[in-house]
Amino acid sequence: MSEGSNVQFSEREALLFHSGRRPGKIEIVASKPMATQRDLSLAYSPGVAVPVLAIAKDPATAYDYTVKGNLVAVISNGTAILGLGNLGALASKPVMEGKAVLFKRFADVDSIDLELDTEDTDAFVNAVALMEPSFGGINLEDIKAPECFIIEQALRERMNIPVFHDDQHGTAIISAAGLINAVHLTGRRMEDIKIVVNGAGAASIACTELAKAMGVKPNNVVLCDSKGVIYKGRTEGMNQWKSAHAAETTDRTLADAMRGADVFFGLSVAGAVTQDMVKSMADKPIIFAMANPDPEIRPEDVKAVRSDAIMATGRSDYPNQVNNVLGFPYIFRGALDVRATTINEEMKVAAARALAELARQQVPEEVAAAYGGARSFGPDYIIPAPFDPRLIEEVPLAVARAAMDSGVARRPILDEAAYRTELRARLNPTTAVLASAYEQARAHPKRVIFAEAEEEVVLRAAISFREGGYGTPLLVGRDEPVRRSLERLGVNPADFEIHNARVSPGVPEMVERLYARLQRKGHLLRDCQRLVNNDRNVFGALMLDMGMGDAMITGVTRHFRQTMVQVKLVIDPAGGHVPFGIHMMVGQKHTVFIADTTVNERPTASELADIAEQTATVARAMGQEPRVAFLSYANFGNPPGKWLDTIRDAVRLLDMRGVGFEYEGEMTPDVALNRDMNRHYPFSRLSGPATVLIMPGLQSANISAKLLKELGHGTVLGPFLVGMAKPVQIAAMTSTASDLTTMAVLAAAGVVR
Repeated sequence: MSEGSNVQFSEREALLFHSGRRPGKIEIVASKPMATQRDLSLAYSPGVAVPVLAIAKDPATAYDYTVKGNLVAVISNGTAILGLGNLGALASKPVMEGKAVLFKRFADVDSIDLELDTEDTDAFVNAVALMEPSFGGINLEDIKAPECFIIEQALRERMNIPVFHDDQHGTAIISAAGLINAVHLTGRRMEDIKIVVNGAGAASIACTELAKAMGVKPNNVVLCDSKGVIYKGRTEGMNQWKSAHAAETTDRTLADAMRGADVFFGLSVAGAVTQDMVKSMADKPIIFAMANPDPEIRPEDVKAVRSDAIMATGRSDYPNQVNNVLGFPYIFRGALDVRATTINEEMKVAAARALAELARQQVPEEVAAAYGGARSFGPDYIIPAPFDPRLIEEVPLAVARAAMDSGVARRPILDEAAYRTELRARLNPTTAVLASAYEQARAHPKRVIFAEAEEEVVLRAAISFREGGYGTPLLVGRDEPVRRSLERLGVNPADFEIHNARVSPGVPEMVERLYARLQRKGHLLRDCQRLVNNDRNVFGALMLDMGMGDAMITGVTRHFRQTMVQVKLVIDPAGGHVPFGIHMMVGQKHTVFIADTTVNERPTASELADIAEQTATVARAMGQEPRVAFLSYANFGNPPGKWLDTIRDAVRLLDMRGVGFEYEGEMTPDVALNRDMNRHYPFSRLSGPATVLIMPGLQSANISAKLLKELGHGTVLGPFLVGMAKPVQIAAMTSTASDLTTMAVLAAAGVVR
């Protein structure tokens, strides 16, 4: 069971990520304007008195006038932190902040973490129950058993909003989805299967209960703990929750129970299952080894003795990851949207069935790429990927329907088609593509050249790239300084390839290759020798051109234009294209692409048209429907000016080419992006706000991109270099290690080039 991946990183990197100018992972952002005195008067006194009186008169209007209906509290006392044990409430705060981030990222649910410093069950329950007016739902997290059962049950009885202990039910729902599909693939029926569940904690018992709710016969489920089978009549190590699932059986050990079993659910410890146990199972065994970070038995060990097994784990580096992030964000999304009073068994089963059905549908291209080409439902794809863009539609709708059908919804959905549209609009599809690019890079690791490896920020990115499993970083620099820096950053230099332009055995061939390119452009042989020996960008570009690497990252030590000149000494633009730069502005719900922000000072009409076509291609690759706006200071001739003809000619060229995307111009940014402004021009061919902004010149483009980066609230990615014959990316000099890693991953995955 997992809510992340098994990507490796150093302690230093993790601490740097959580620290900085604004420590932690969340902040409060006002959703209404707060610029003027009138804004403040409406937000607070005296304007706030109006909704106060309305809520006092009708408490249900709190959902209309406050954030309550989209606000979930993530609450823990830190007694069972992520497998780390009882480290206390304060130590759990990074985990709870992380959970809040996942709520927002995957389902647009606002969330606040609350850490309660008590192990007294009654005190915990009282504290949470008193906060009901504040929240639309309660997500309990990392609370040890058996207290978690008592706490959840008490709160569900006292509170009239959804209360959900994700450690129990999240794992149960995702594993149940996988079980539905595994049972289908092996030709079984749920009512006929025999399940062995190893572990008797919160998640294990929840898995057991949900399996029974889905049709598995109660006496066909055998629950085991560290002392063996939980059978009727056993007294040692028992409690009421274990007793509720005690089986009528003569089996006493896990090995006994596994004989002839159809399904194994492991929520215990690494190594709990042996190959002999797997051999003893029924034909086509279904094995969900969900202990983290290491499963009860690894898939390769199962495969060695049972080629007919279907396997799932809690890890992202194996197929079929049981990942809680597939569940809780979308379950709360559906529950909040119908103002459910609880999350009941019907809603959990509906979520599991929706996930199972989604895995059977045709896999989207971006998900297929991340799975290394697995394009269809089968033994290695029984659970959807966490970045599947369809999750936000399918699971909340199924949960909402179940809430309505079971009578716990206070605001039923009347128009499901409109609700689907609303769900789609909550998330930015680009974020799913970015996530899938990381998985694609891990599925197809590449060799990426980091041309400025003597810089610490570059080395940290290279370390992250390697430890993330995205490929092999090739470090360009002097051997000793690079090795010393690697040691200072806590890694073994022997694990990295260092390429020194002074002593590399490839230098003679590089010099000859460069001289052949430049001898008729004013360069002598000795000039080429100096360039190869002394210029890291030339040396790195030659490595790329000669096939020693698959992509190249540079840019942090020199201005973009200077670096571009050096790279172009070796690598040409792609045939028939003009190279250019794109900045991506990635917000919670939308992405905008701006081009050309780095290369062409005053593009011709033909170049503008080419830039528009190529940027539209990038937009589609990033999950966006391209709507291209050619920007100007004028809207369709108002005011007139001498620079407009180039833009109009570019539009006419796209007319002649018959391209497959929307485009319009010339227009100002507000008309391109604001629906209300666009209505003044009913003849505009854009069906919605522009997603691609083509700038008339480098000056306006670069200024706009950098202003947005410094003043905007979204994430600015790039610049990305497009249109070169080889995948080379030139980063901004102010890039962080995270920026460089992202560029390396996108270049390696072939998403941007």
